[in-house]
Amino acid sequence: MTAAPTAETARTAQTARTAARTAAARARFASASVLVTGAGSGLGRAIALAFAAEGASVVVAGRRAGALDETVALIEKEGGTAFAHPADVTRSEDVRDLVRAAVDRFGGLDVAVNNAGVLRGTGPVGDVSEEDWDAVLRTNVTGVWLAMKHQIAHMKDHGGGAIVNVSSNLGAHLRIPDVGAYITSKAAVSALTRAAALDHIHQGVRVNAVSPGASEAPMSLRPGETEADRAERLTSENPLGRAAAAEEVAAAVLYLASADAGAVVGTDLVIDSGSSA
Repeated sequence: MTAAPTAETARTAQTARTAARTAAARARFASASVLVTGAGSGLGRAIALAFAAEGASVVVAGRRAGALDETVALIEKEGGTAFAHPADVTRSEDVRDLVRAAVDRFGGLDVAVNNAGVLRGTGPVGDVSEEDWDAVLRTNVTGVWLAMKHQIAHMKDHGGGAIVNVSSNLGAHLRIPDVGAYITSKAAVSALTRAAALDHIHQGVRVNAVSPGASEAPMSLRPGETEADRAERLTSENPLGRAAAAEEVAAAVLYLASADAGAVVGTDLVIDSGSSA
């Protein structure tokens, strides 16, 4: 007759099951090469850290070399693999060289996350300067297009891949006053994502987007606002009553990039605590 398991035995078994699940999660992107733009801070850094934690080799890209080095250090501190490659997504040659660097260092490019973006030119549409308008559209729209152009060129000839563009709930899903340039650019990213998804799925390149709302990232802070101020504001500003954690946005990106989302094509996943519901 087999003795009933003790509480200690049950805890040991549960710990083993948890460890097995954790190991499986870490293996989800094992041997994958992942490129993240805008990875020097905020959501981009959280996304890069999340991929590395699940076994990916990560290329972190952005304009500020020092910030990228900080992201790499954080990844390596946790035992992950990453390297920094400064690049300006508005320059075609920079993005071309970025993709080449990823391929040269890690042997290919399996996943790309196009997160680089700017918010400027606030105020009524009629008051936005031409300089601000051009800067926002150049980075947020043309930058995503250039990134996809070079990423797809590699992926379609090397077994396919997954691309996740970071759009926003402001744009195709929600409008508010005084950020017309940003709203226009992010609506374009949502549309561009779906167009690219249809054009390239037959080549094995799966394209989707995430559209965060207010999240625990610097861009969601209003001028002069602290993180505590933002938390207080959001208790009544969105249905959930809080900002999305950067890790929650990162988890959505990893899902869309994973084999679990193999039939997800052209989706624009909104993560905004119910603001645009």
